[in-house]
Amino acid sequence: MKILLKVGSFTTHFSPRICSRLFSKGQSFFAAQNFVDYEDIKQRYKPEVPEYFNFASDVLDKWTVAEKDGTKKPNPALWWIDGHGKEVKWNFDELGFHSRKVANMLSDACNLKPGDRVIVILPRLPEWWLLNVACLRADLILIPGTTQLTAKDILHRLQTSEAKCIIASEALVPVIDSISAQTPSLQTKMVVSGKSTGGWLNFQELYQEASDKHTCVRTKSTDPMTIYFTSGTTGSPKMTEHTHCSFPLGLAVNGRYWLDLTPSDVLWNTSDTGWAKSAWSSVFAPWSQGSCVFAHSMPRFDTAAVLETLTKYPITVFCSAPTAYRMMVLDNLDSYKFKSLKHCVSAGEPINPEVMEKWKANTGLDIYEGYGQTETVLICGTFKGMQIKPGSMGKASPAYDVQIVDADGNILPPNQEGDIAIRISPHKPFCLFSQYTGDPERTASTQRGTFYVTGDRGIKDEDGYFWFVSRSDDVILSAGYRIGPFEIESALIEHPAVTESAVVSSPDPIRGEVVKAFVVLSPSYSGHDLVKLTAELQEHVKKVTAPYKYPRKIEYVDQLPKTVSGKIRRNELRKKEWGKVK
Repeated sequence: MKILLKVGSFTTHFSPRICSRLFSKGQSFFAAQNFVDYEDIKQRYKPEVPEYFNFASDVLDKWTVAEKDGTKKPNPALWWIDGHGKEVKWNFDELGFHSRKVANMLSDACNLKPGDRVIVILPRLPEWWLLNVACLRADLILIPGTTQLTAKDILHRLQTSEAKCIIASEALVPVIDSISAQTPSLQTKMVVSGKSTGGWLNFQELYQEASDKHTCVRTKSTDPMTIYFTSGTTGSPKMTEHTHCSFPLGLAVNGRYWLDLTPSDVLWNTSDTGWAKSAWSSVFAPWSQGSCVFAHSMPRFDTAAVLETLTKYPITVFCSAPTAYRMMVLDNLDSYKFKSLKHCVSAGEPINPEVMEKWKANTGLDIYEGYGQTETVLICGTFKGMQIKPGSMGKASPAYDVQIVDADGNILPPNQEGDIAIRISPHKPFCLFSQYTGDPERTASTQRGTFYVTGDRGIKDEDGYFWFVSRSDDVILSAGYRIGPFEIESALIEHPAVTESAVVSSPDPIRGEVVKAFVVLSPSYSGHDLVKLTAELQEHVKKVTAPYKYPRKIEYVDQLPKTVSGKIRRNELRKKEWGKVK
Protein backbone atom coordinates (compact mmCIF):
# COMPACT_ATOMS: atom_id res chain seq x y z
CA MET A 1 0.00 0.00 0.00
CA LYS A 2 1.20 3.53 -0.80
CA ILE A 3 -0.06 6.88 0.36
CA LEU A 4 -0.59 9.48 -2.39
CA LEU A 5 -0.02 13.04 -1.23
CA LYS A 6 -1.48 15.70 -3.50
CA VAL A 7 0.31 19.00 -4.07
CA GLY A 8 -1.77 21.02 -6.50
CA SER A 9 -1.62 18.98 -9.70
CA PHE A 10 1.35 16.94 -8.52
CA THR A 11 1.42 13.69 -6.61
CA THR A 12 4.17 12.29 -4.41
CA HIS A 13 4.37 8.67 -3.27
CA PHE A 14 5.62 7.45 0.10
CA SER A 15 4.97 4.30 2.02
CA PRO A 16 2.85 4.70 5.18
CA ARG A 17 5.92 3.92 7.30
CA ILE A 18 7.95 6.69 5.68
CA CYS A 19 5.03 9.13 5.86
CA SER A 20 4.61 8.52 9.56
CA ARG A 21 8.30 9.04 10.13
CA LEU A 22 8.70 12.13 7.98
CA PHE A 23 5.62 14.09 8.91
CA SER A 24 3.86 14.58 12.18
CA LYS A 25 0.16 13.91 12.77
CA GLY A 26 -0.94 14.41 9.19
CA GLN A 27 0.84 17.74 8.81
CA SER A 28 2.49 16.69 5.60
CA PHE A 29 4.23 19.50 3.76
CA PHE A 30 3.43 17.55 0.59
CA ALA A 31 -0.26 18.12 1.31
CA ALA A 32 -0.29 21.86 0.69
CA GLN A 33 -3.49 22.91 -1.08
CA ASN A 34 -1.75 25.46 -3.26
CA PHE A 35 1.77 24.67 -4.47
CA VAL A 36 2.72 28.30 -4.97
CA ASP A 37 1.50 29.24 -1.47
CA TYR A 38 4.95 29.50 0.11
CA GLU A 39 3.71 30.41 3.59
CA ASP A 40 1.37 27.42 3.62
CA ILE A 41 4.25 25.12 2.70
CA LYS A 42 6.41 26.57 5.48
CA GLN A 43 3.64 26.11 8.04
CA ARG A 44 2.92 22.51 7.08
CA TYR A 45 6.52 21.37 7.11
CA LYS A 46 6.73 19.65 10.52
CA PRO A 47 8.95 16.58 10.13
CA GLU A 48 9.39 14.03 12.87
CA VAL A 49 12.77 12.34 12.92
CA PRO A 50 12.59 8.65 13.86
CA GLU A 51 15.04 7.10 16.29
CA TYR A 52 16.21 4.68 13.60
CA PHE A 53 16.51 5.46 9.92
CA ASN A 54 18.46 4.16 6.94
CA PHE A 55 17.84 5.57 3.48
CA ALA A 56 18.64 2.26 1.78
CA SER A 57 16.08 0.14 3.64
CA ASP A 58 13.52 2.83 4.53
CA VAL A 59 13.33 4.58 1.15
CA LEU A 60 15.14 2.79 -1.68
CA ASP A 61 13.82 -0.66 -0.80
CA LYS A 62 10.32 0.78 -0.47
CA TRP A 63 10.51 2.04 -4.05
CA THR A 64 11.39 -1.53 -5.04
CA VAL A 65 8.17 -2.71 -3.41
CA ALA A 66 6.26 0.04 -5.22
CA GLU A 67 7.73 -1.09 -8.55
CA LYS A 68 6.66 -4.65 -7.94
CA ASP A 69 3.13 -3.89 -6.76
CA GLY A 70 2.55 -1.46 -9.62
CA THR A 71 2.04 1.71 -7.57
CA LYS A 72 5.15 3.23 -9.16
CA LYS A 73 5.30 3.62 -12.92
CA PRO A 74 8.34 2.11 -14.67
CA ASN A 75 11.28 4.52 -14.64
CA PRO A 76 14.96 3.72 -14.07
CA ALA A 77 16.51 4.56 -10.73
CA LEU A 78 19.86 5.12 -12.47
CA TRP A 79 20.44 5.78 -16.15
CA TRP A 80 24.14 6.09 -17.00
CA ILE A 81 25.75 6.72 -20.38
CA ASP A 82 29.36 7.09 -21.48
CA GLY A 83 28.65 9.23 -24.54
CA HIS A 84 29.96 6.52 -26.88
CA GLY A 85 26.96 4.23 -27.03
CA LYS A 86 27.38 2.34 -23.79
CA GLU A 87 24.69 2.73 -21.13
CA VAL A 88 23.45 1.22 -17.90
CA LYS A 89 19.82 1.25 -16.74
CA TRP A 90 18.84 -0.05 -13.31
CA ASN A 91 15.45 0.11 -11.69
CA PHE A 92 15.21 0.24 -7.88
CA ASP A 93 15.06 -3.54 -7.63
CA GLU A 94 18.27 -3.90 -9.65
CA LEU A 95 19.93 -1.09 -7.71
CA GLY A 96 19.10 -3.01 -4.54
CA PHE A 97 20.45 -6.29 -5.94
CA HIS A 98 23.78 -4.80 -7.04
CA SER A 99 24.26 -2.68 -3.92
CA ARG A 100 23.67 -5.65 -1.60
CA LYS A 101 26.45 -7.53 -3.38
CA VAL A 102 28.78 -4.53 -2.96
CA ALA A 103 27.81 -4.20 0.71
CA ASN A 104 28.89 -7.82 1.21
CA MET A 105 32.17 -7.09 -0.59
CA LEU A 106 32.92 -4.22 1.78
CA SER A 107 32.05 -6.22 4.88
CA ASP A 108 33.69 -9.51 3.89
CA ALA A 109 36.55 -8.95 1.45
CA CYS A 110 37.49 -5.55 2.90
CA ASN A 111 36.80 -6.65 6.49
CA LEU A 112 35.03 -3.39 7.31
CA LYS A 113 32.78 -3.00 10.35
CA PRO A 114 29.90 -0.57 10.97
CA GLY A 115 31.28 2.89 11.67
CA ASP A 116 34.49 2.39 9.67
CA ARG A 117 35.43 5.13 7.23
CA VAL A 118 35.82 4.57 3.49
CA ILE A 119 37.28 7.07 1.03
CA VAL A 120 35.84 6.78 -2.48
CA ILE A 121 37.53 8.68 -5.32
CA LEU A 122 35.84 7.80 -8.58
CA PRO A 123 34.71 9.57 -11.75
CA ARG A 124 31.09 9.27 -12.87
CA LEU A 125 30.86 5.48 -13.03
CA PRO A 126 27.84 3.33 -12.08
CA GLU A 127 29.98 1.83 -9.30
CA TRP A 128 30.06 5.22 -7.57
CA TRP A 129 26.30 5.02 -7.00
CA LEU A 130 26.53 1.39 -5.89
CA LEU A 131 29.17 2.28 -3.33
CA ASN A 132 27.03 5.13 -1.98
CA VAL A 133 24.14 2.74 -1.36
CA ALA A 134 26.37 -0.13 -0.18
CA CYS A 135 27.94 2.09 2.48
CA LEU A 136 24.45 2.94 3.72
CA ARG A 137 23.54 -0.75 3.93
CA ALA A 138 26.74 -1.71 5.74
CA ASP A 139 26.76 1.42 7.95
CA LEU A 140 30.13 2.57 6.65
CA ILE A 141 31.01 6.27 6.73
CA LEU A 142 31.51 7.37 3.14
CA ILE A 143 34.13 10.05 2.39
CA PRO A 144 33.84 11.10 -1.27
CA GLY A 145 36.70 12.81 -3.08
CA THR A 146 37.16 14.41 -6.48
CA THR A 147 39.45 12.69 -8.98
CA GLN A 148 41.40 15.95 -9.23
CA LEU A 149 42.93 15.43 -5.80
CA THR A 150 46.72 15.26 -5.72
CA ALA A 151 48.86 12.86 -3.69
CA LYS A 152 49.22 15.54 -1.02
CA ASP A 153 45.42 16.01 -0.85
CA ILE A 154 44.76 12.28 -0.59
CA LEU A 155 47.44 11.84 2.07
CA HIS A 156 45.87 14.57 4.18
CA ARG A 157 42.44 12.97 3.88
CA LEU A 158 43.70 9.50 4.75
CA GLN A 159 45.72 10.68 7.74
CA THR A 160 43.04 13.03 9.09
CA SER A 161 40.07 10.70 8.64
CA GLU A 162 41.95 7.52 9.61
CA ALA A 163 40.00 5.76 6.88
CA LYS A 164 40.49 2.00 6.78
CA CYS A 165 39.72 1.59 3.09
CA ILE A 166 40.19 3.58 -0.10
CA ILE A 167 38.41 2.81 -3.38
CA ALA A 168 39.61 4.47 -6.56
CA SER A 169 39.95 4.14 -10.33
CA GLU A 170 43.01 2.66 -12.02
CA ALA A 171 44.43 6.10 -12.84
CA LEU A 172 44.90 6.89 -9.15
CA VAL A 173 46.59 3.62 -8.17
CA PRO A 174 50.18 4.90 -8.56
CA VAL A 175 49.31 8.16 -6.81
CA ILE A 176 47.84 6.37 -3.80
CA ASP A 177 50.67 3.84 -3.73
CA SER A 178 53.17 6.69 -3.48
CA ILE A 179 51.71 7.84 -0.14
CA SER A 180 49.98 4.78 1.37
CA ALA A 181 53.03 3.86 3.48
CA GLN A 182 52.41 7.05 5.46
CA THR A 183 48.86 6.02 6.38
CA PRO A 184 48.95 3.41 9.17
CA SER A 185 45.15 3.22 9.47
CA LEU A 186 44.70 2.19 5.82
CA GLN A 187 44.04 -1.55 5.63
CA THR A 188 42.43 -2.10 2.25
CA LYS A 189 42.76 -0.65 -1.26
CA MET A 190 40.27 -1.50 -4.00
CA VAL A 191 40.51 -0.58 -7.68
CA VAL A 192 37.46 -0.03 -9.90
CA SER A 193 37.52 -0.19 -13.71
CA GLY A 194 41.00 -1.59 -13.98
CA LYS A 195 43.32 -4.47 -13.24
CA SER A 196 44.41 -5.03 -9.67
CA THR A 197 48.08 -4.67 -8.88
CA GLY A 198 50.11 -5.55 -5.83
CA GLY A 199 48.12 -4.94 -2.65
CA TRP A 200 44.92 -3.89 -4.46
CA LEU A 201 41.62 -5.76 -4.47
CA ASN A 202 39.67 -5.84 -7.73
CA PHE A 203 36.07 -4.58 -7.63
CA GLN A 204 34.83 -6.58 -10.62
CA GLU A 205 36.35 -9.87 -9.45
CA LEU A 206 34.93 -9.52 -5.95
CA TYR A 207 31.54 -8.51 -7.32
CA GLN A 208 31.24 -11.75 -9.29
CA GLU A 209 31.83 -13.80 -6.15
CA ALA A 210 29.70 -11.75 -3.74
CA SER A 211 26.31 -12.85 -2.46
CA ASP A 212 23.25 -10.69 -3.07
CA LYS A 213 21.82 -11.64 0.33
CA HIS A 214 22.44 -8.83 2.78
CA THR A 215 20.56 -7.47 5.77
CA CYS A 216 20.77 -3.71 6.04
CA VAL A 217 22.35 -2.53 9.30
CA ARG A 218 19.82 -0.87 11.59
CA THR A 219 21.21 2.63 12.01
CA LYS A 220 20.14 5.39 14.35
CA SER A 221 19.17 8.67 12.73
CA THR A 222 21.93 10.40 14.66
CA ASP A 223 24.68 7.97 13.63
CA PRO A 224 27.36 9.48 11.35
CA MET A 225 26.77 8.62 7.68
CA THR A 226 29.16 10.66 5.54
CA ILE A 227 32.06 13.10 5.79
CA TYR A 228 32.91 15.74 3.22
CA PHE A 229 36.19 17.63 3.26
CA THR A 230 35.47 21.30 2.62
CA SER A 231 37.90 24.18 2.17
CA GLY A 232 38.28 27.17 4.47
CA THR A 233 40.46 30.26 4.46
CA THR A 234 42.92 29.03 7.05
CA GLY A 235 44.29 25.60 7.78
CA SER A 236 43.62 22.43 5.85
CA PRO A 237 40.19 21.31 4.58
CA LYS A 238 37.87 20.39 7.44
CA MET A 239 35.77 17.25 7.85
CA THR A 240 32.05 18.05 7.66
CA GLU A 241 29.98 15.21 9.13
CA HIS A 242 26.37 14.37 8.28
CA THR A 243 24.14 11.80 9.94
CA HIS A 244 21.67 9.25 8.60
CA CYS A 245 18.88 11.82 8.91
CA SER A 246 20.51 15.15 7.99
CA PHE A 247 21.10 14.50 4.29
CA PRO A 248 18.76 11.53 3.61
CA LEU A 249 15.67 13.10 5.20
CA GLY A 250 16.59 16.76 4.84
CA LEU A 251 17.18 16.61 1.11
CA ALA A 252 13.59 15.57 0.49
CA VAL A 253 12.88 19.32 0.61
CA ASN A 254 15.32 19.86 -2.25
CA GLY A 255 13.78 17.06 -4.26
CA ARG A 256 10.15 18.02 -3.91
CA TYR A 257 10.18 21.81 -3.91
CA TRP A 258 13.34 23.07 -5.54
CA LEU A 259 13.93 20.29 -8.08
CA ASP A 260 10.16 19.78 -8.44
CA LEU A 261 10.57 16.03 -8.87
CA THR A 262 8.00 13.26 -9.20
CA PRO A 263 8.54 9.50 -9.75
CA SER A 264 8.22 9.98 -13.52
CA ASP A 265 11.01 12.59 -13.79
CA VAL A 266 14.55 12.14 -15.11
CA LEU A 267 17.08 14.40 -13.38
CA TRP A 268 20.55 15.19 -14.70
CA ASN A 269 22.92 16.83 -12.24
CA THR A 270 26.38 17.61 -13.67
CA SER A 271 28.17 17.99 -10.33
CA ASP A 272 31.52 16.31 -9.68
CA THR A 273 31.21 13.11 -7.63
CA GLY A 274 33.58 14.53 -5.02
CA TRP A 275 31.30 17.37 -3.96
CA ALA A 276 28.34 17.42 -1.61
CA LYS A 277 26.16 18.65 -4.48
CA SER A 278 26.27 15.08 -5.83
CA ALA A 279 24.77 13.83 -2.58
CA TRP A 280 22.15 16.54 -2.95
CA SER A 281 21.04 16.04 -6.54
CA SER A 282 22.51 12.72 -7.65
CA VAL A 283 21.49 10.56 -4.70
CA PHE A 284 19.18 11.66 -1.90
CA ALA A 285 16.94 14.38 -3.36
CA PRO A 286 15.89 12.50 -6.52
CA TRP A 287 15.68 9.06 -4.96
CA SER A 288 13.60 10.38 -2.06
CA GLN A 289 11.01 11.18 -4.75
CA GLY A 290 11.45 7.94 -6.70
CA SER A 291 12.91 9.84 -9.66
CA CYS A 292 15.48 8.66 -12.19
CA VAL A 293 19.06 9.85 -11.76
CA PHE A 294 20.65 10.44 -15.16
CA ALA A 295 24.46 10.45 -15.40
CA HIS A 296 26.98 11.11 -18.17
CA SER A 297 30.56 9.90 -17.67
CA MET A 298 31.88 13.12 -19.27
CA PRO A 299 35.33 13.60 -17.67
CA ARG A 300 35.14 17.38 -18.01
CA PHE A 301 32.37 19.77 -18.97
CA ASP A 302 31.77 19.79 -22.72
CA THR A 303 29.17 22.31 -23.91
CA ALA A 304 28.33 20.50 -27.14
CA ALA A 305 28.01 17.14 -25.39
CA VAL A 306 25.69 18.61 -22.75
CA LEU A 307 23.42 20.29 -25.27
CA GLU A 308 23.29 17.18 -27.46
CA THR A 309 22.47 15.01 -24.43
CA LEU A 310 19.64 17.33 -23.37
CA THR A 311 18.31 17.04 -26.91
CA LYS A 312 18.64 13.28 -27.32
CA TYR A 313 17.51 11.94 -23.92
CA PRO A 314 14.18 12.45 -22.06
CA ILE A 315 15.73 14.58 -19.29
CA THR A 316 13.02 16.59 -17.57
CA VAL A 317 15.04 18.37 -14.88
CA PHE A 318 18.54 19.81 -15.35
CA CYS A 319 20.79 20.90 -12.48
CA SER A 320 24.15 22.56 -13.07
CA ALA A 321 26.47 25.34 -11.93
CA PRO A 322 26.15 28.90 -13.30
CA THR A 323 29.41 28.38 -15.20
CA ALA A 324 27.74 25.69 -17.29
CA TYR A 325 24.84 27.97 -18.18
CA ARG A 326 27.26 30.81 -19.01
CA MET A 327 29.08 28.54 -21.43
CA MET A 328 25.91 27.17 -22.99
CA VAL A 329 24.31 30.55 -23.72
CA LEU A 330 27.41 31.41 -25.75
CA ASP A 331 26.57 28.51 -28.06
CA ASN A 332 23.98 28.55 -30.83
CA LEU A 333 21.06 27.34 -28.71
CA ASP A 334 18.61 27.76 -31.58
CA SER A 335 19.99 24.60 -33.17
CA TYR A 336 19.00 22.48 -30.14
CA LYS A 337 15.49 21.43 -29.13
CA PHE A 338 14.94 20.17 -25.60
CA LYS A 339 11.67 18.31 -26.07
CA SER A 340 11.44 16.83 -22.56
CA LEU A 341 13.16 19.48 -20.42
CA LYS A 342 10.74 21.37 -18.18
CA HIS A 343 12.70 22.61 -15.16
CA CYS A 344 16.22 24.06 -14.77
CA VAL A 345 18.02 24.86 -11.54
CA SER A 346 21.39 26.35 -10.65
CA ALA A 347 23.54 26.26 -7.53
CA GLY A 348 27.14 26.47 -6.37
CA GLU A 349 27.54 30.22 -6.85
CA PRO A 350 25.33 33.20 -7.77
CA ILE A 351 24.05 33.19 -11.35
CA ASN A 352 24.01 36.34 -13.45
CA PRO A 353 20.54 37.72 -14.35
CA GLU A 354 21.82 38.25 -17.92
CA VAL A 355 22.50 34.52 -18.25
CA MET A 356 19.03 33.71 -16.96
CA GLU A 357 17.51 36.06 -19.52
CA LYS A 358 19.51 34.59 -22.42
CA TRP A 359 18.68 31.03 -21.38
CA LYS A 360 14.96 31.76 -21.22
CA ALA A 361 15.01 33.67 -24.50
CA ASN A 362 16.51 30.64 -26.26
CA THR A 363 14.83 27.76 -24.42
CA GLY A 364 11.66 29.24 -22.96
CA LEU A 365 12.73 27.94 -19.54
CA ASP A 366 13.50 29.82 -16.35
CA ILE A 367 16.50 28.98 -14.18
CA TYR A 368 15.58 28.51 -10.52
CA GLU A 369 18.43 29.39 -8.19
CA GLY A 370 19.26 27.55 -4.98
CA TYR A 371 21.70 28.24 -2.15
CA GLY A 372 23.20 25.87 0.38
CA GLN A 373 26.45 24.57 1.80
CA THR A 374 28.24 21.30 2.44
CA GLU A 375 27.06 21.77 6.03
CA THR A 376 23.38 22.11 5.11
CA VAL A 377 20.62 21.10 2.76
CA LEU A 378 18.95 23.83 0.69
CA ILE A 379 19.03 27.07 2.71
CA CYS A 380 17.24 29.31 0.22
CA GLY A 381 15.66 28.62 -3.12
CA THR A 382 13.30 29.83 -5.79
CA PHE A 383 10.71 27.07 -5.85
CA LYS A 384 8.66 26.07 -8.90
CA GLY A 385 5.68 28.37 -9.17
CA MET A 386 7.27 31.12 -7.07
CA GLN A 387 7.94 34.55 -8.57
CA ILE A 388 11.55 34.77 -9.78
CA LYS A 389 13.56 37.82 -8.82
CA PRO A 390 16.65 37.63 -11.06
CA GLY A 391 19.78 37.81 -8.93
CA SER A 392 18.00 36.61 -5.79
CA MET A 393 18.53 33.23 -4.12
CA GLY A 394 14.81 32.99 -3.43
CA LYS A 395 13.20 32.48 -0.05
CA ALA A 396 14.18 30.41 2.96
CA SER A 397 13.76 26.66 2.65
CA PRO A 398 10.92 25.17 4.73
CA ALA A 399 13.66 23.26 6.56
CA TYR A 400 15.18 26.37 8.14
CA ASP A 401 14.46 29.66 9.85
CA VAL A 402 16.91 31.83 7.90
CA GLN A 403 17.74 35.37 8.99
CA ILE A 404 20.28 38.12 8.35
CA VAL A 405 22.09 38.87 11.61
CA ASP A 406 24.65 41.37 12.86
CA ALA A 407 27.93 40.72 14.66
CA ASP A 408 26.07 40.10 17.93
CA GLY A 409 23.53 37.68 16.47
CA ASN A 410 20.67 40.20 16.36
CA ILE A 411 18.22 39.95 13.46
CA LEU A 412 18.60 42.86 11.05
CA PRO A 413 15.66 44.61 9.37
CA PRO A 414 15.00 44.20 5.63
CA ASN A 415 17.54 45.52 3.12
CA GLN A 416 20.42 45.66 5.61
CA GLU A 417 23.54 43.62 4.85
CA GLY A 418 24.66 41.11 7.43
CA ASP A 419 25.56 37.46 7.95
CA ILE A 420 23.28 34.76 6.54
CA ALA A 421 22.34 32.60 9.51
CA ILE A 422 20.11 29.65 10.47
CA ARG A 423 18.31 29.50 13.81
CA ILE A 424 19.52 26.55 15.91
CA SER A 425 17.93 27.33 19.27
CA PRO A 426 15.78 26.23 21.01
CA HIS A 427 15.78 23.40 18.45
CA LYS A 428 18.65 22.60 16.11
CA PRO A 429 17.40 21.59 12.63
CA PHE A 430 17.96 17.89 12.05
CA CYS A 431 19.18 18.63 8.50
CA LEU A 432 22.23 20.59 9.63
CA PHE A 433 25.66 18.95 9.80
CA SER A 434 26.50 17.40 13.15
CA GLN A 435 30.09 18.62 13.56
CA TYR A 436 33.47 19.32 12.05
CA THR A 437 34.89 15.94 13.02
CA GLY A 438 37.75 16.18 15.48
CA ASP A 439 37.53 19.97 15.68
CA PRO A 440 35.13 21.08 18.44
CA GLU A 441 36.52 24.63 18.45
CA ARG A 442 35.78 25.15 14.78
CA THR A 443 32.33 23.60 15.23
CA ALA A 444 31.59 25.99 18.12
CA SER A 445 32.84 28.96 16.09
CA THR A 446 29.88 28.62 13.70
CA GLN A 447 27.41 29.49 16.48
CA ARG A 448 26.50 33.10 17.25
CA GLY A 449 23.85 33.37 19.91
CA THR A 450 20.90 31.30 18.75
CA PHE A 451 22.14 31.04 15.16
CA TYR A 452 24.44 28.97 12.98
CA VAL A 453 26.37 31.50 10.89
CA THR A 454 27.03 30.35 7.34
CA GLY A 455 30.05 32.58 6.76
CA ASP A 456 28.28 34.28 3.86
CA ARG A 457 26.99 37.83 3.70
CA GLY A 458 23.59 38.72 2.35
CA ILE A 459 20.47 40.90 2.38
CA LYS A 460 16.84 39.97 2.90
CA ASP A 461 14.36 42.23 1.16
CA GLU A 462 10.89 43.26 2.32
CA ASP A 463 9.32 40.34 0.42
CA GLY A 464 11.47 37.73 2.15
CA TYR A 465 13.83 37.12 -0.79
CA PHE A 466 17.52 36.69 0.00
CA TRP A 467 20.33 38.29 -1.97
CA PHE A 468 23.91 37.02 -1.81
CA VAL A 469 26.57 39.70 -1.24
CA SER A 470 29.89 37.99 -0.55
CA ARG A 471 31.69 35.29 1.39
CA SER A 472 32.91 36.57 4.70
CA ASP A 473 35.56 33.86 4.94
CA ASP A 474 37.29 34.62 1.61
CA VAL A 475 36.51 31.23 0.07
CA ILE A 476 36.59 31.51 -3.72
CA LEU A 477 33.78 29.94 -5.76
CA SER A 478 35.08 29.32 -9.25
CA ALA A 479 33.00 27.32 -11.71
CA GLY A 480 31.19 25.71 -8.76
CA TYR A 481 34.40 24.70 -6.94
CA ARG A 482 35.14 25.98 -3.45
CA ILE A 483 38.78 27.00 -3.23
CA GLY A 484 40.47 28.09 -0.01
CA PRO A 485 43.09 30.87 -0.43
CA PHE A 486 45.28 29.30 2.24
CA GLU A 487 45.98 26.24 0.11
CA ILE A 488 47.07 28.34 -2.87
CA GLU A 489 49.19 30.68 -0.77
CA SER A 490 50.85 27.71 0.91
CA ALA A 491 51.71 26.24 -2.48
CA LEU A 492 53.08 29.52 -3.82
CA ILE A 493 55.33 30.11 -0.84
CA GLU A 494 57.03 26.77 -1.54
CA HIS A 495 58.43 28.24 -4.78
CA PRO A 496 61.76 30.07 -4.36
CA ALA A 497 60.50 33.04 -6.36
CA VAL A 498 57.78 33.87 -3.83
CA THR A 499 58.41 35.79 -0.65
CA GLU A 500 54.77 36.40 0.16
CA SER A 501 51.39 36.13 -1.53
CA ALA A 502 47.70 36.85 -1.06
CA VAL A 503 44.97 35.06 -2.97
CA VAL A 504 41.53 36.52 -3.69
CA SER A 505 38.72 36.12 -6.17
CA SER A 506 38.70 38.03 -9.44
CA PRO A 507 35.71 38.52 -11.81
CA ASP A 508 35.52 36.28 -14.86
CA PRO A 509 32.81 36.29 -17.57
CA ILE A 510 32.67 32.48 -17.83
CA ARG A 511 33.56 31.10 -14.39
CA GLY A 512 31.97 33.93 -12.43
CA GLU A 513 35.20 34.36 -10.53
CA VAL A 514 38.70 32.92 -10.69
CA VAL A 515 41.70 32.66 -8.41
CA LYS A 516 44.04 35.65 -8.50
CA ALA A 517 47.35 35.78 -6.64
CA PHE A 518 49.16 38.94 -5.60
CA VAL A 519 52.81 37.94 -5.35
CA VAL A 520 55.79 39.63 -3.70
CA LEU A 521 58.94 38.32 -5.39
CA SER A 522 62.12 37.34 -3.61
CA PRO A 523 65.11 39.62 -4.39
CA SER A 524 66.89 36.91 -6.40
CA TYR A 525 64.04 36.93 -8.95
CA SER A 526 64.13 40.67 -9.54
CA GLY A 527 64.21 41.34 -13.28
CA HIS A 528 63.06 37.81 -14.12
CA ASP A 529 60.92 37.23 -17.24
CA LEU A 530 57.48 37.59 -15.63
CA VAL A 531 55.59 35.89 -18.44
CA LYS A 532 57.67 32.74 -18.07
CA LEU A 533 57.59 33.00 -14.27
CA THR A 534 53.79 33.27 -14.25
CA ALA A 535 53.47 30.07 -16.27
CA GLU A 536 55.99 28.37 -13.97
CA LEU A 537 54.10 29.40 -10.81
CA GLN A 538 50.80 28.25 -12.30
CA GLU A 539 52.22 24.83 -13.11
CA HIS A 540 53.74 24.63 -9.64
CA VAL A 541 50.37 25.26 -7.96
CA LYS A 542 48.67 22.70 -10.19
CA LYS A 543 51.13 20.03 -9.07
CA VAL A 544 51.13 20.92 -5.36
CA THR A 545 47.36 21.37 -4.95
CA ALA A 546 45.06 20.39 -7.83
CA PRO A 547 44.70 21.48 -11.47
CA TYR A 548 41.51 23.47 -10.91
CA LYS A 549 42.99 25.52 -8.05
CA TYR A 550 45.82 27.30 -9.86
CA PRO A 551 45.75 31.13 -10.04
CA ARG A 552 44.56 32.09 -13.49
CA LYS A 553 45.72 35.62 -12.79
CA ILE A 554 48.96 36.71 -11.09
CA GLU A 555 49.93 40.27 -10.26
CA TYR A 556 53.38 41.13 -8.92
CA VAL A 557 53.46 43.76 -6.19
CA ASP A 558 56.13 45.30 -3.95
CA GLN A 559 54.12 44.73 -0.77
CA LEU A 560 50.76 43.51 0.48
CA PRO A 561 48.28 45.63 2.47
CA LYS A 562 48.27 44.59 6.12
CA THR A 563 46.66 45.40 9.43
CA VAL A 564 48.62 46.82 12.35
CA SER A 565 49.00 43.28 13.69
CA GLY A 566 50.52 42.13 10.41
CA LYS A 567 47.52 40.27 8.96
CA ILE A 568 47.04 40.52 5.19
CA ARG A 569 44.02 42.63 4.25
CA ARG A 570 42.59 40.37 1.55
CA ASN A 571 39.32 42.25 1.71
CA GLU A 572 41.06 45.37 0.41
CA LEU A 573 42.62 43.47 -2.47
CA ARG A 574 39.34 41.79 -3.33
CA LYS A 575 37.39 45.06 -3.35
CA LYS A 576 39.98 46.61 -5.62
CA GLU A 577 39.81 43.60 -7.93
CA TRP A 578 36.04 43.84 -8.21
CA GLY A 579 36.13 47.59 -8.86
CA LYS A 580 34.81 48.73 -5.48
CA VAL A 581 38.00 50.68 -4.72
CA LYS A 582 39.53 52.83 -7.46
